[in-house]
Formats: sequence, C-alpha cells, structure tokens
Amino acid sequence: MATVLYRLGRLAFRRRWYVTVLWVVILAALGFASSKAADAPATTFSTPGVESQRAFDLIQQRFPGAQADGAVARVVFVAPDGRKITAGKDRAAVVRLVDEVSGGPQVASAVDPFQVGAVSKDATTAYSTITYTVQANDLTDAAKNNLRSAAQQARASGLTVEIGGTALAAEPAAGGVGEVLGVAIAAVVLLITFGSLAAAGLPLLTALLGVAISMTAITTLASTLGLSDTTGTLATMLGLACGIDYAVFVVFRYREERANGHTTEEAAGLAVGTAGSAVVFAGLTVVIALAGLSVVGIPLLTKMGLCAAAAVALAVLIALTLVPALLGFWPRAVLSRRYKTTGRRIQGVAGNMGSRWAGFVLRHPWPVLFGTVAGLVVLALPVLGLQLGQSGDEAKSTATTERRAYDDLAKAFGPGFNGPLTVVVDLTDATHPKAAAATVERRIAAVPGVVSVTPVRFNSTGNTALFTAVPAEAPTSEKTVDLVHTIRDDRPAIETAAPGATFEVTGTTALNIDVAQKVSGALIPYLIVVVGLAVLLLLLVFRSIVIPIKAAVGFLLSVLAALGCVVAVFQWGWGASLLGVESTGPIMSLMPIFLVGIVFGLAMDYEVFLVSRIREAYVHGSAAHASIATGFRYSARVVTAAALIMISVFAGFITAGDSMIKMIGFGLAIAVLFDAFIVRMAFVPAVLAILGDRISWLPRWLDRLLPNVDIEGESLSRQHPATEPAETPRAGAPL
Repeated sequence: MATVLYRLGRLAFRRRWYVTVLWVVILAALGFASSKAADAPATTFSTPGVESQRAFDLIQQRFPGAQADGAVARVVFVAPDGRKITAGKDRAAVVRLVDEVSGGPQVASAVDPFQVGAVSKDATTAYSTITYTVQANDLTDAAKNNLRSAAQQARASGLTVEIGGTALAAEPAAGGVGEVLGVAIAAVVLLITFGSLAAAGLPLLTALLGVAISMTAITTLASTLGLSDTTGTLATMLGLACGIDYAVFVVFRYREERANGHTTEEAAGLAVGTAGSAVVFAGLTVVIALAGLSVVGIPLLTKMGLCAAAAVALAVLIALTLVPALLGFWPRAVLSRRYKTTGRRIQGVAGNMGSRWAGFVLRHPWPVLFGTVAGLVVLALPVLGLQLGQSGDEAKSTATTERRAYDDLAKAFGPGFNGPLTVVVDLTDATHPKAAAATVERRIAAVPGVVSVTPVRFNSTGNTALFTAVPAEAPTSEKTVDLVHTIRDDRPAIETAAPGATFEVTGTTALNIDVAQKVSGALIPYLIVVVGLAVLLLLLVFRSIVIPIKAAVGFLLSVLAALGCVVAVFQWGWGASLLGVESTGPIMSLMPIFLVGIVFGLAMDYEVFLVSRIREAYVHGSAAHASIATGFRYSARVVTAAALIMISVFAGFITAGDSMIKMIGFGLAIAVLFDAFIVRMAFVPAVLAILGDRISWLPRWLDRLLPNVDIEGESLSRQHPATEPAETPRAGAPL
C-alpha cells in the first residue's frame, strides 16, 4: 500500500493543477445540483419495533389528522396572588386572548380553558392549547407575532402568561461565541505547531472544502434518499475534525521528509506513502464506527452515521490527493522558518518534549500504568448509575418562556401533567366496544401512580378508543418509567377483563422510555461489532495480536471515564453550575452511542498515527525502547496538536444555551482529552515498555495468512533512504 500511495502523492504533486481543478469542479457541480434539488424532508424520528411507535402508527391510521404534526402552543395563565383566574377581569383577559388568537393566521384551533375544564383545582392557573395548520418551522412571522401580541395584552391585565409548546420554541444556537472561540483556538494551535501561516492554513482550507462537498452532496440527495435537515449535523462535525487531522499528519510528515534531505516531489510522495497509509486505516476505523450506528435500528441515527462515514471517507481522499497538490503550489511556504533559514532538521536527534516524556514512562512503566488505569476507572464509576431518557422543556434555561410554562403547569396540575401517557385501545374484535374501552380506562386509572385519566374518545368507525393517563411523577422520573412498565405488565389481566380489546401505551414520555431501552439494549452489540471489526483491521495493520487488544482496552477506559463524567455533571449535578447547566436529569438516550462511535473513531486515529510511527522505527531496525522514544519524538507533537484542535472545537459547544448540546460538547471534549493525553500518551507507552519485543507477537500461521500492507513504508525507506543518520539498530533482524 505504501508504494501505491507514494506514487499517488507524487502524481498529485506533479499534476497539481489538474487535481485542484477537479476538486473545485466537483464542488461547483454539487453546489449547482443542490441549488436545483428539492427541499429536504422535515425531520422525523421513528423507532421501529417498539410499542410506543406501533401505537402511534395505529393512531395515525385510525384517527386521521388527530396526531397532525402541526405546531402547538400551550399558553399558561397564572393569576396574581389572592386572585382567581376564573374571576372577573382575569377570566375576561383569558377569553380575549383565545378569541384574538383563534382568528389569527395559520391557526387550526384555540381552546377556551373554561369550556374544557383546563383550570387547576385552586383556580389560580389555566391553560389554552392552540394548534396550527403548519409545522413550527413553517410558521410565519405574522402568526408568531399575533400570539406574542395577544399574550402581551393579557400580561397588561396583571396575569402571568407563559407560552410552551413548539410554536415559539427557537432552535438553540450550536455553540455561539464559544464555537467561534474554539475554531480560533484551533487555528492558533496549528500556527504554533507548524510555525507557518501556510502550513496552518492548508489543513483548514482542505477540511472546509471537504465539508462543503459533503454538505452539498447531502443536500442534493436529501429528497431522493429521505435525508432530513439534521442528517448532515454529524457529517459536518466529523468531516471538519477528521479533515483537519488527516491534513495535519500529511503536512507534518512532508516537512519531516524535507528536513531529511528529500526533494519537494519526493517528500510529498513519501508523506502520502507513510502518513497517508496511516490516514487510510485511521479513516477506515472511523467509517466502521459510524456505519456501525445502523446496529441500533433507529433510521435517523443510521442515516446520520452513513452520511458522516461518507464525509470521513471524503476527508481521506482529500488528504491523499488535494493536500499533496496544494503542497506543490507552496513547497517551501509550509516549512518552518528555522528550516528555511538554516536547512536543519525540525526536531533534533537529542529529542524533544515527546521523547523526554517517553523516557520518563520507559523508566517508570508500572506506576504510570497503574496510575492511569486507576484514575480512569474511578472516573468511570458514575456510569453504574446511568439513567437514559430525553429531557424536554424542564432542561431549558429559566430565562425561556417554555421552561417557565413547564414549571407553572407542574406546580398547578402536578409534575406528571407535562408527560401524559396516551393509551390507544383496539376494539376490532370486541363484542361490546364501548364497555370494553370503559373497562380498560377504569383498570388503568386504578393503577398506583396514575392520578387521572381523560374521558374515552372513539374514532368515526368505533373500532378504536383513545384516552390519556396522567402520571403522578415528572416525565423523567424513574417512578414514571416504572409506571409505564407496570401498565404494560398488567396488560394480560386488563385485556382479560375487557374481552376482544387490546391496548398499547404511547406518547412522548412512553416513546422516550422505549428509545432509552432500545439504545441500552443495542449498546453492547454495537460495541462488539465496532470494536471487533476495528481489532481485525488493526491486526492487519500492525501484524500483532497484542496491539489491537491494547487499543480496544484503552478506548474502553477513556470512553467509560468520559461517560462517567457526563453522568456526574449532567445527571448528578456535580459542577453543573460551572457549565451553566440549570437543570439535571437523565442522560440523552443517544448520547452513549454518539460518544462511543465518535470517540472510538478519533481514538483509533491517534492509535494508528502514534503506534504506526513506533512500529515504523521498530521495523526499520531500532530496539523496542528506542522505537517508543522515536515514535514519541516525531508523533507526540502532532498528536497533541490534533487533540487540542478537537478539544477546542468540541468545547465550544459547551457555551450553547441548550442542555443537550452542552452535554454533547462536554462529553466529546473530555473524551478526547482522556484518550489523547492519558491513554495514548501514558497507558500506551507504558504497556509497550512492559511488553517490549513481545508486543509484536503473532502466530506464524496467522503471519502467513495476513497480507503485508506495509503501513510503515519499509519498502519506501529502502528505495528512498534519508540523508540524515538513522536510529541505532537493535540486535537481530527486523520484524
């Protein structure tokens, strides 16, 4: 492989105009196609195979239009202290708002709370549900302003008026100032690492080009493949992150080969042949991790994973072709000022911080190993208390009207009012449908933990009934989870009492519970598939049994420690105020899967780049300990820079206003921190130092079966020796 990539790098360097124009043409063509493509479908979330989804589908079938996906606004009215919402001018102000909004644009219905009994027992609070004919994203400014104006008039009468629901809920900013600051820090890290504006800017330029191509391709195919507007979110994040990393490794290796005395074209070819080989296999591990998201069985997650995998594959292609082509335009501009002035090696033989740290680990491998493992295990302990779920308005800032509306309703009607359970009863086989439905309603109302049920509503044909049950506890409470399971466990007895009737439980609360259960069940199979395939790939790359196992163990330590920190902060509340988290609760159901998939890919990036350089020195004749020092001398700096870039970009999301985005940003940032600086920089060299030459053990029969991909570029080193002196060889033949 190294020889093939070497030729590709030289070809791209020589034919730089053709290569660059080709990529620009691809971007222009996709940009034109995306401008003509049909709009992306609305974001839909479905979870095939769970009860809540089956019940929702039945409602859609039997109650046409009853569960329309139009925007909803729930306007909550609270009377001042000592007054009743049902009295005098307060009642008139509520009725006036309902009348004014009902005649507004795009409004389907506006419910008078006094006609439907939507008033609290103490008569201090009431709410009106307003539904619209279009989705929230399609609401016009006139429709929103009509609602805001009516609410402001009601406030003028002395009432407290808050608006929940989806109608006025703004999409939270992804990262705000923090995101911009993160990108700025990444640029500074690149500039410090390379000491050259051209070298720092080239990875950013190629990564942005790759993201632009990925997103225009997704937009072009959105309507055809059913890709919603959120599908490209993960592709953008990882396309940018991996695009920068891969270009950094190629550029860094080019500078090193130039310092070793090679010509510009030769250095470009060698950079792609060596670092490019690592890029290919690192990219494959990321693609495996992202494509493996399809194991979960959630269509939206599968599409996001496949689109992100395609974006990473594109980043690999750009690193192998466009990066050497651009190096051809600026062959000296990307070099360090020191080399351009003196022609001396970028890093001296005497070593640097990386080799000095490796020397410390080599002298004290056991304490370093025990310290890193013990520390990561302690940080991972909170995972034992992990609670998965999906937070709603209760997780938003108290500065939002949605959060205040949620709190007012919970105070007046009980914490479970914000998460009612919808029960759909199929009466197709019932001899006496109305009696059977009434029996189901009565039996569910008697279940401990249900505070109230609504009257049964039948569809036009009378073969399906619908009612809601209000839990006693909040939607994210463990008691509510137990209540849903209790109702479902009592199904045989309830259906026996109502012959011919069957029922299922759905609603947002039940759906969140089912999704959490499905994700929990899929996490172990996902880990087995992804880690298993990656171990096989690393076995092929490094021709060693121990290295892939070590890589998998190190990854599990870092990802579990990161997930433990997420639980401690966002579920238990430790240090939550420092991050601006105002409400703690369950961890977003998809968070562990996202964290495992993304961090696994990035961890294998660092593993491949670091260990491949160590093994390269070993294959070329260095002793085991000297190979570790050599690998750290040449790789620690660039791996550190790549990790800092990742951390700064991900940490920018912590400043977002939405708790879920904060959680994702924090989890990814701290996971990269643990993996790059603790696992790869301490755990890995400690294990390598302890095992020594045994790290390369591979059964002879397996050695004969595995193809030699030559990721270390051994064949290239023989054909194109460096003019600088080589490392001290070890005794015996190379592996």
